[in-house]
Amino acid sequence: MRIIPSLRSLLFALVLLAMSAASFAQISISVTFAPPELPVYEQPLCPSDGYLWTPGYWAYADDDYYWVPGTWVMAPEPGLLWTPAYWGWGGNGFVFYDGYWGPHVGFYGGISYGYGYYGEGYEGGRWDNGQFFYNRSVNNVNIINIHNVYNTTVINNTTVVNRVSFNGGNGGITTRPRPQEEAAARERHVPAVAVQTQHAQAARTNPEQRASVNHGKPPVAATPKPGAFSDRAVVPAKQAGAPYNPPIKRAAVQPPAITPPVRPENSAARPERSVPNNQPEVNRPEPNRPEVNRPPAAQPNNRAEPARPEPAQPPQTPPPSERSQPQRTPPPAETRRAAPEPKRPEPKTQAPEDKKRKDEPPKKDDKAPQ
Repeated sequence: MRIIPSLRSLLFALVLLAMSAASFAQISISVTFAPPELPVYEQPLCPSDGYLWTPGYWAYADDDYYWVPGTWVMAPEPGLLWTPAYWGWGGNGFVFYDGYWGPHVGFYGGISYGYGYYGEGYEGGRWDNGQFFYNRSVNNVNIINIHNVYNTTVINNTTVVNRVSFNGGNGGITTRPRPQEEAAARERHVPAVAVQTQHAQAARTNPEQRASVNHGKPPVAATPKPGAFSDRAVVPAKQAGAPYNPPIKRAAVQPPAITPPVRPENSAARPERSVPNNQPEVNRPEPNRPEVNRPPAAQPNNRAEPARPEPAQPPQTPPPSERSQPQRTPPPAETRRAAPEPKRPEPKTQAPEDKKRKDEPPKKDDKAPQ
């Protein structure tokens, strides 16, 4: 019964160990466009015995790549070597793999950083009895101050100009990990020391180190010690690996704003008047001004009258005498005198006897006048 809990504890420890190893090899960041090519620069002089060279690289933050200068770093403990960081294609973007310290140099994407890092392993020096020996053929070492040196010619394809800074993807390095590099990935790793982290942070906060500003040619390409950006021994880049132009950031198209209709301040209902198409509306109040002392609109009668075109007139304000006046009864007709009409001749009046005689028929005995 005690075997099952012990197996669970062992499995749990293996999971934690795998997670710890992965945390030293990869940073959870993915970028959709490739980093710039590696700039061309000289290696500064090694400051003292025990310092190991860590090559510069392109990091990413705040929507831009920035250059972390190469520098000499004191090894955290004897026997450890530095595996540089690199960018690799992850299927949907470029994934950043952080560097680490270990007993052997692991896979760093096949990137040719120079000065001993030519894509596979490290040719810049080796540990011997707790002391690091420098290969003078690839390192800038002053033999007056440092005596543990040797010369070994490194054969590499230096005739091929290749400044690509990423593995895989379109145009990237196609190198795959070797068996010894895969074995090194499973060894004990030590993350970047504090001075390395501060060195990278100083590069991030320096606007001139950003690729969008220096276009692949950083003003500080390498430093003699971590964080020494103002040292007289700082080395600027000779040239960019290739012309770099950051991708254009297109702003999202915003939909047009919907403007609500203008409504009068007074929410009370107002009668609407129909206005003929050929007649402009007169004395129409403005939307934001209430009506003042306006006479009631005339109601249409029951008989439809044809619309008569009238000339357009500008709005007029009725005089004060016509505002809000009660209807007055027209004056009597006698006050209005019509114009005299011309006199017509009156017909002659007939006597009643002549009229009676004219109306009666003639008698038989009477004879018609001849």
